[in-house]
Amino acid sequence: MSSITREDLQARFDGLLQPERFKDYGPNGLQVEGKPRIERIVSGVTASRALIEAAIDHRADAVFVHHGLFWRGQDGRVTGWMKQRLRLLLANDINLFAYHLPLDAHAEWGNNAQLGRVLGLQADRRFGEQDLGFAAPATFDGPQALADHVQQALGRSVTVVAHATDGTARPIRRVAWCTGGAQGYFESAVAAGADAFITGEISEPQAHLARETGVAFIAAGHHATERYGAPALASHVAAELGLEHVFIDIDNPA
Repeated sequence: MSSITREDLQARFDGLLQPERFKDYGPNGLQVEGKPRIERIVSGVTASRALIEAAIDHRADAVFVHHGLFWRGQDGRVTGWMKQRLRLLLANDINLFAYHLPLDAHAEWGNNAQLGRVLGLQADRRFGEQDLGFAAPATFDGPQALADHVQQALGRSVTVVAHATDGTARPIRRVAWCTGGAQGYFESAVAAGADAFITGEISEPQAHLARETGVAFIAAGHHATERYGAPALASHVAAELGLEHVFIDIDNPA
């Protein structure tokens, strides 16, 4: 099995994801420093205690996630759950790499690109703030047919608000999507000509906007829509560098 220095692995991640391009909600890159050489990478969606414990069981040298430990505006004290997660990482000398918006945006290995792959959608344009939203042509008889397709592809139930105020539901010829908590991108998706928008979550205003615009809104789960980018990119990098990689999917109903 090959190994690589921590600095070289971060340089490879940074080279692909270009975090300097993004205005983000927290630090991207190495969040917790561990051992200097890396042979085994565990990827997951969130740096939860359950994922860290599973990474320890797999003798991981590094963990690669979408949702790291540190966010802008959070309480900076190392107590409670934060202490427990950090204690496990530090005691086992595990590096934690986290990339948020850069992982959403990557055109091939990112969350949005990989969700499109899972749904069989080939993006032909980007939209929204920092070009995080993806859009593609599609052919579905209506919103429910698209919702059924999403539900089957992701293996979980979805929430769909599909009908305009006049009771009609138009055919779906263009789908826009942005994974996770991107319900705020709905208006940009409407402006981009979408007949339907897929994301992870729905908030109260989006139901009204869907009815008033006639554009279907599908909330398919924050975790469920973002569980593809981290393993895709980590697997790609590990294969290039001759490292061992395993994806651990910690179940999350959100």
